[in-house]
Amino acid sequence: MQLRSARLCLDCDEVHDAQQCPQCASESFAFITRWVPVPDRAERPQTRTRAPEVSSPEALGAYREILHPEMKSGGKWRTIRRGAMGLALFGIAGWIWRQNNRADGAQTTEDETTNQQGT
Repeated sequence: MQLRSARLCLDCDEVHDAQQCPQCASESFAFITRWVPVPDRAERPQTRTRAPEVSSPEALGAYREILHPEMKSGGKWRTIRRGAMGLALFGIAGWIWRQNNRADGAQTTEDETTNQQGT
C-alpha cells in the first residue's frame, strides 16, 4: 500500500486504501498524509527503462518502406488510369442524370395533356 493512498478509518482505526473500511464498512476516513509527510516525487531520481530497440527484419523493412516509399504500380500510368476512370464515372453519372430528367419531363408533359383534355 502506498502512503499517498493510505486511509485511516475514523471509527475503528483501521488503515486501508479502499473507499470503505474493510473492517467496519464505514466511509469516514482521513488520509494518512495528513499527519505523515510524503516526499515529493521530483526529489527522487526517476529511472526509466527504455524499450529495447526493435531490430527484427520485418520491423526494419517496415521502417524502410515508410522512409523511402517506392512507386509499385507504374507511377504515371497509375495516375492516367485513375483519371480515365474518374472521367468515365462522371460521364455515366451525367448520362443517367439526363435520362432521369427526360423521363420526368415526359411524365410532366403527359400529366399536363391529361389535365387539359379533362377540363
